[in-house]
Amino acid sequence: MHVMRARAYARVLTKSILIMKYKVALCLIALFMIGGAVKTQAQNIAIKTNLLYDVTATANVGVEVGLAPKWTLDLSGNLNAWSKNEHTKWKHWMVQPEARYWFCDRFSRHFVGAHLIGGAFNFGNINNNLSILGTDFSVLSEKRYQGYSYGCGVAYGFAFMLSRHLNLELEAGLGYMCLDYETYECDGCGRKVNEGIHHYFGPTKAAVNLVFVF
Repeated sequence: MHVMRARAYARVLTKSILIMKYKVALCLIALFMIGGAVKTQAQNIAIKTNLLYDVTATANVGVEVGLAPKWTLDLSGNLNAWSKNEHTKWKHWMVQPEARYWFCDRFSRHFVGAHLIGGAFNFGNINNNLSILGTDFSVLSEKRYQGYSYGCGVAYGFAFMLSRHLNLELEAGLGYMCLDYETYECDGCGRKVNEGIHHYFGPTKAAVNLVFVF
């Protein structure tokens, strides 16, 4: 029993270390992509993490840069590269660039945004009875779906200023996604049984971001 608990603790510790490594890597990539294009000034760059992804063990990071007094460009990405357990698949990665307009000063209070979405997924054996605007997620209970997704959406959010360099940001978005998928019999099976394209309409973004502003 003690050996099993030790092994379980080791797996949790290893996963936590991997999450931190992925966050650092994603942060460096985002900074490299955006940082060279925008001159750094006071209150011009923010780095963030989505707490909703953190609780699902999904590595994520976001970088936001100021373009004008009321305009910013946000780039967020997330990665889950491991299975939830021996049978359940919850692997995916996604990138979301978003242009934002702030009604007050940037990084403060109300904002609206328009975003693009791109990513890949490998889901299976996820027991649920969820259905949103014509998309039946309960099919994930019996089969595994693997493929790519892309789309766009609009969002509204609000940033609470906790201190000069720390914000709490809430955001929700709606939009469209095209899911190009292949269906497999079970989580570990390699035999493809179907393929298709599904047009999804519904929530495309949900965030509770902890934001560090520089």
